[in-house]
Amino acid sequence: MAVAAGSQRPRRPLCAPGGSALLAAREWPRLPAQAQCRHGGRGSGRPLGSEGMLGLLEASVVLREGSLLALSKPPGLPILGCPGELSLAALLPALRRRLGLPVELHVVKAPARECSGLVLLSSSRRATEQLQQFFADARRRGQYPATYHAVTVGVPSEAEGEIRTGLCWQQQGDTAMVVPVPAPGRRSLARKEVKSTLTRYRVLGAAGGCALLQLQPRTAFPEQLPVHLMLLLCPALGDHEYSSRVGRVLGVPFLLPPAATPTRTQVLDEDLLRRLGLSSQQLRNLPLHLHLQQLVLPQGPLCAPLPPHFLRTLQRLGLLEPVAELPPQSTPPLPPH
Repeated sequence: MAVAAGSQRPRRPLCAPGGSALLAAREWPRLPAQAQCRHGGRGSGRPLGSEGMLGLLEASVVLREGSLLALSKPPGLPILGCPGELSLAALLPALRRRLGLPVELHVVKAPARECSGLVLLSSSRRATEQLQQFFADARRRGQYPATYHAVTVGVPSEAEGEIRTGLCWQQQGDTAMVVPVPAPGRRSLARKEVKSTLTRYRVLGAAGGCALLQLQPRTAFPEQLPVHLMLLLCPALGDHEYSSRVGRVLGVPFLLPPAATPTRTQVLDEDLLRRLGLSSQQLRNLPLHLHLQQLVLPQGPLCAPLPPHFLRTLQRLGLLEPVAELPPQSTPPLPPH
């Protein structure tokens, strides 16, 4: 892993390949067999039924213009999902009818199962392909069309920077999980066994050992953002997958090897639990605080408001003020495609 300081420093296998770094449908990599169908999202609390979820999605529409529809999904809702599982794809026909749309909807962009935030849909297959190509071209030009917000347990030592590392799928017992490859070889990269990844981050605010971060992935790989935050020694709040790889001795964080750190519910100290208003028994239902807040489209930026659970956490941690001070457009718009 390469971490640049200063101005630029830096298993639940998914039922559907999603990835925290925002993947277009055609960019979903082939996951290991063991990663095809992990049990549903933790941290979601009591699951909503299909009618309840449809009502939530209908109320969360943030854009309806021409062939485009954008909404903000809650954490824990997969895009595809396993057979018989509630998923966005399974709900789209009913959602289309509720909204009075005449044709089927296609997923252009969507965050991973455990993330909340923007889902971009289109009723035109041609527009879907054009937008997916637009996002791919933007990343190739070195631009950052997607912006996430995350609450982290821990504060980065630098106010902004980059996390660079190779990522790959690795077998750990009967589970496939994403692991970093600090110095991937040319052969493994050429064979696409490992992918070079990059995320830019900026600290928007910090209080009591927690931080609000802005994250902009340059690359797309499943679970990229939670793994990158782990490498930063600041796991996302509600990360019940990778937070166990960050150990502490006398309050100093350090990275543990994947083989020595099985997946477990995130561990928080008593003071943080008190500030969050949670008991240790409630921790397993704490959702991942990783939200796709903005996409830059050819016509300009599109934003999704922070969800209620995220805002409550910011308020309890004293981090609401940095959000209020954010400009409406934190990333310059990309040139028209």
